[in-house]
Amino acid sequence: MTSQEPHPALAADGDLKPAYGIAAVSADTGETGEARGRTTIADVVVVKIAGMAAREIPGVHDMGAGLSRTIGAVRDRVPGGRPNVGRGVKAEVGERQAAVDLDLVVEYGVPIPEVAREVRENVISAVERITGLDVVEVNVAIDDVHLPGDDVSASADSRVE
Repeated sequence: MTSQEPHPALAADGDLKPAYGIAAVSADTGETGEARGRTTIADVVVVKIAGMAAREIPGVHDMGAGLSRTIGAVRDRVPGGRPNVGRGVKAEVGERQAAVDLDLVVEYGVPIPEVAREVRENVISAVERITGLDVVEVNVAIDDVHLPGDDVSASADSRVE
């Protein structure tokens, strides 16, 4: 999917007009029904909310696939750098709906279907509660399994101190 193609779940809804990168949520007064303005929500907002919500679930070790995890690990070690909470998350945001794709690394031994279900539920809950958008789907891809001992530093294998 390119950045200019609407997410399939959003394209199927004829009423939804994807505003690539920005969602518009109308606010009304409640009494007269007249709109008093628009609130826009950028894709990156949904990406960050979904990333934080996914990381809250026990059994999620990391997020992102292959190269993005490698680059993220290097970036995380840079002094003064901050972690990228959106790594492994893609979001397509329309005027009233959002769809999210997640790439996860799970801990060895956790039941993958259960972790995926909990991640999906937490992401939907967080995005809908914080943004007011209707989350039409959350796709979870398990890209890797973190094995015990995978984090042992390279210096432990070194012959030189």
